[in-house]
Order: sequence, then C-alpha cells, then structure tokens
Amino acid sequence: MPPPRTRGTALRHRLAELRGPDVPAKALDARALAALAANPGCKRRAILDGAGVNKAALASALGSPSVFGQSQFAFTRGNAFEAKVKADGGAELLRLVHEKLDRTAEPPAHARVPELAAIGPEGRTARTALALREATEAHGEWTLLDHPMLALDVAGSPAFLEPDAVVVHPDGSWTVVEIKSFPMLDGSADPAKVGAAARQAAVYVLALEQIAARLGDSAPAPRVRHRILLVCPKDFSNLPTASAVDVRKQRAVTARQLARLTRIEDIADTLPAGTCFSLELPAADLTAAVESVPATYAPECLSACELAFHCRARSRASGAVTSLGRSVRAELGGLTTVEDVLSAARGESGDPDDPAVAALRRAARLRAEALGRDAQDLGRDAQDAQTLAREAPGQEAAAPGPEAVAPCR
Repeated sequence: MPPPRTRGTALRHRLAELRGPDVPAKALDARALAALAANPGCKRRAILDGAGVNKAALASALGSPSVFGQSQFAFTRGNAFEAKVKADGGAELLRLVHEKLDRTAEPPAHARVPELAAIGPEGRTARTALALREATEAHGEWTLLDHPMLALDVAGSPAFLEPDAVVVHPDGSWTVVEIKSFPMLDGSADPAKVGAAARQAAVYVLALEQIAARLGDSAPAPRVRHRILLVCPKDFSNLPTASAVDVRKQRAVTARQLARLTRIEDIADTLPAGTCFSLELPAADLTAAVESVPATYAPECLSACELAFHCRARSRASGAVTSLGRSVRAELGGLTTVEDVLSAARGESGDPDDPAVAALRRAARLRAEALGRDAQDLGRDAQDAQTLAREAPGQEAAAPGPEAVAPCR
C-alpha cells in the first residue's frame, strides 16, 4: 500500500497539478523571494511562485511578454567575474572578508572548502547544514562554502536558495557574500543596485538564521552576521573590490513581509476545481485560470515581476487606482476605481464627511479656479496684442509668445 498522504505531500501534489502534468517546477530564488516580500498582498504571484510556474513563459503565452530579467551578456560577464573572485580556493575572497569584516582574526593563509554536492535540493540543503556545523565546531579556521543550498519556509512551502558564498569565520560566525558584476566606482556603486543586492542578501541571512536555530538545540547557536560582503569589479577593471553592507533593515522588512504572506494552501483552496496554469492550455482557458487568482498590481511590479505587463493592462482596463501607485491608493481610502474618484471630485457621489472625498472636491475647485484665471489672462493678452497691432499700422499682429502666457497658479 502507498504511504498515507500527509498535509505536506498533499500540498506538493496540489501545486504540481497547478503547474500542469510533467512540468518541472521553477526554483524560487532569493531575487524573486525579495520581490514577493515587497508585495505580500499579491496572491497571484504567491501561488505562481509557490507552484514553481515559469512566469516569463506564462506572460508570453498570455500575449504580454516580459522584458524583465538579466541579459545573456551580463549573465556571462557575471559568471566570469565570480570565477575570478573564487579562484585559488577563494584566497582573494577570504582576504576581502578579513579586510572588511574581521581584521581582529588571523589572516586566512589557507581555508577549508568542503564539497557540497548531493542529490536534489533537499540533499544539498542537508549537506550544507552538515558543513556549517562542522565548520562552526572547527574553531580557529576559515571555511568557504561555495554555492551552498539553503531552505526557507515561505507561506508554508519550502524555497531553496543558493547564495554565491557563505564564509565561516574562525570564531564560528557566518557571513553571506554577494558577488555582483556592476562596478564600484571610487568606492561606491549604484544605490539602487546595492539596495537590490542587500534585499537579496537579507533573504539568505534569514535562511541561515533558521539553520543556526536548529544547530543551537544542542549547543549555543552560531551568530549570523548582519553585515554582508558585497564584491564588485573595481572601477572599470575586472579586479575585485568589496564593501561591507549592513542588511539589518532589509532583513527586518523582509521577515515582516514574509510573515504577512497568505499561506499557499489557503490560496489554493479558494481556486476553482481543475485550475491549471499549463502553457499547453488554450489562451482563453489559461487567461481564465490566471484571472481566477486576485492580483495586487503596482507600478513597482514592472521592475520585479514577469507578469507586470499583463497585470497592468488588466488593472487599467478595470480602472483600478492601484495602477497609479501605492501612495495614491493609500490616500484615496475606500475609492478603488478611477471612475469613483472622478465622480467624488465632481460631487456626484461620495460621503462629504470622508476626508478623501473632501480633499478631492477641494482640489477640483482649486483646479477650476486656476484654469479659469489662466483663461482670462490669455484673453487679456490676446486683446492687448490686437490693440498694439491696430496702433502700429503696416505690422502684422503676432500671436502671443510663451512669455505672454500666464503661469499656472
């Protein structure tokens, strides 16, 4: 007899049915997880990521292909730079860790680089945890874990993550290393790219903290450092340089947002029977399946989600105010569509005691007054031009130039 199906195996079976028959799951990496945590109210992304659906292929099948992602040239360049940083057993990488994060320790003359190969992500995760335990117990030695595999529980489903490297210091503490191919000019890099790297590293820190907590059952838990090492090319060369980045803020925000995510099994239970996101379905059926899961679109999704163009088109078609941005949506209170906003501004609907409605009507009055004054000013300018033309015979009347137009008030 087959073994009884537990809640975990039942969920995995349900997610496999959502992907489609014989469709392999797409791994949820730290970059996607950070983007998911930035929009925890989007159930569509949560269920698609949890089921391992390839959202880029799904967007193309829906007729809204995505341009989100890394170019092949940047991918190749990044791999070449990472190989250079980790050459010679990671000697240069460990030198940067010692210089930027742990100068009180002995310089890393040599380091242990354990083998982390295993079968499947679960096997690699277990092998990584064992290597971390052994490295922590080997006091006084440096250890470099090259592409370890970490597991993080996300809304009731495990996500397997693969950081560039994790370094175990001689005192037993752990440091996440992020290797990026964007340059660091005069000791500083693009703040937007550094912020994205920090959010990605914060996910790894959370996963390491879970491993450290489990290792701490029989001994003091190892310390996961909240200052990660960001390694980038120096200026316009291919030489590595590094900077220590404090990710405590990003870690706290990511942990809070992940805790707010609706559990994946709860979302799956609300879907109609037979829902499937297989790319082999007809376009109409696939669109209906995607639309059966509510989405929370915001302009920030354009830089973080492959389905952003599809969701934006749907949001605009329905007149949802979320397409204007989260800050605007927060200011409008219970007004959820653009038509509701315009109707309230015109005084046709809405509670006058509602602060949002009162603000809209006041703004509409100020706009009408400003446009009325500008129209009067333009009329006076045109009359003055005609008077000057009549007083200067033989000269053609010229249309008032930009300097004659009254500024907006």
